[in-house]
Amino acid sequence: MNEINKKYYEILAKRLIATLKTHNIEGYYFGNKYDAKDFVISQIPKTAVIGIGGSTTVKEIGLLDALRDDYPNLYDQYREGISPEESLELRRRSLTADYYVTGTNAITVDGALVNIDGYGNRVAAMIFGPKKVFIIAGVNKICFTLQQAFERAKNVAAVMNNLRLKTSNPCVKVAECTNCDDVESICNVTTVINRQPIKGRMKVILINEYLGF
Repeated sequence: MNEINKKYYEILAKRLIATLKTHNIEGYYFGNKYDAKDFVISQIPKTAVIGIGGSTTVKEIGLLDALRDDYPNLYDQYREGISPEESLELRRRSLTADYYVTGTNAITVDGALVNIDGYGNRVAAMIFGPKKVFIIAGVNKICFTLQQAFERAKNVAAVMNNLRLKTSNPCVKVAECTNCDDVESICNVTTVINRQPIKGRMKVILINEYLGF
């Protein structure tokens, strides 16, 4: 990303952060993923019970590895070797974790977080349950309107996640949502979070890089 692009997204991110504050959501801006990761780690006690939601961004910034290395009470439904049943149980437990860390498919400059989920555990935890929620997002997730956010979630995030998961859903053939009703569909729950009733519960970490899907 060149300097003009970075300045543009810095202005946009800080505008969004100011809006989030009026919605009882704390926003933080970081110029790079390393500082963002270090900040999140500094906010979570080593003894905390932590849940994680599906997020390529959390992996890309090195946060997932850091949590695995330093936090013994991590509900890690993605660790190798566990059964599908064990993974589902860890997702359920994450709903009552002290801290929850995840990403978002899109966020508008008006402060609306838009997400499409397969099981719904990620958005469920974002909405209610964990005492603190960290949402990590690259500036590529920022949209100007709610309609653009829905389009991004459907035609970018969902399609790329289908490619990542190697599903047979029709969107992987045309790089666009086909509103399928396939048995492998990962687009089962769509949510919009506009604000938080509990001040300080949700923190949005905006990073001036292209991250995730």
